[in-house]
Amino acid sequence: MSNSWIDRTDSVPASAPSVEGFLEGGASVNDTFAGDTGQLPLETRRVLVQLLLGPSIDATRQRHLWPVLLRDEAVLRSRLHDLFLEMVVDTEQQVAFTRQVVAEDVDAPILLRKAHLTFLETALVLFLRQRLTQADAAGDRAVVSYEDMQINLGVFERVANPDQARFGKQVVGAIEKVKKLSLVRLLPGGQQRFEVSPTLKLLFPAEAIQALTHTYQALLKGGAQAPAIVDVEDDEQEGIQP
Repeated sequence: MSNSWIDRTDSVPASAPSVEGFLEGGASVNDTFAGDTGQLPLETRRVLVQLLLGPSIDATRQRHLWPVLLRDEAVLRSRLHDLFLEMVVDTEQQVAFTRQVVAEDVDAPILLRKAHLTFLETALVLFLRQRLTQADAAGDRAVVSYEDMQINLGVFERVANPDQARFGKQVVGAIEKVKKLSLVRLLPGGQQRFEVSPTLKLLFPAEAIQALTHTYQALLKGGAQAPAIVDVEDDEQEGIQP
């Protein structure tokens, strides 16, 4: 399957030290800065920081970080667990992100805050997720235009809407939200075309998308109420979780 988010030719340089070598002595050999007591190689630290910054790491946008993430996955998971976070890795799509650990027996502090997707933002996510599924089935990249997103959301405008300007602003806001969450990536060329991130499949599984799709389809037919605002996890990186 062709997917420009994936770069399978990238590899860790042969000279790159593994994390095990740094941890053997139990002391820092980095000397990255004055007083450095860290035990991770510099490149492993960069991966850890990017996971915390989010929203994800993928093999195209962070081609130098991805092979390090795979090589040092165990220690990265351990460091994230110290923060009550877990790392989700999809080696097929070559994407990874963090989410809050669910521990019923532990009063764990919450690092990722709750954010919300509005009605229109959720509708747009459904549209993008469906495009991604269609593209996967055809073995193509999932590409949408700005106009595609506007048209898709336009079906939710009320008949004889007295405030079209307000609705237009809401549509623009929804598109800006998915851009901010890195669910779409602007393609070069100046044509306002975007590639849908494969991370979307991990964030919103097929079961959740199917249930929401049925609700929205019924709403368009006048047979259902608008769904409640969808909660997603968020932090300074705008990381999200269904």
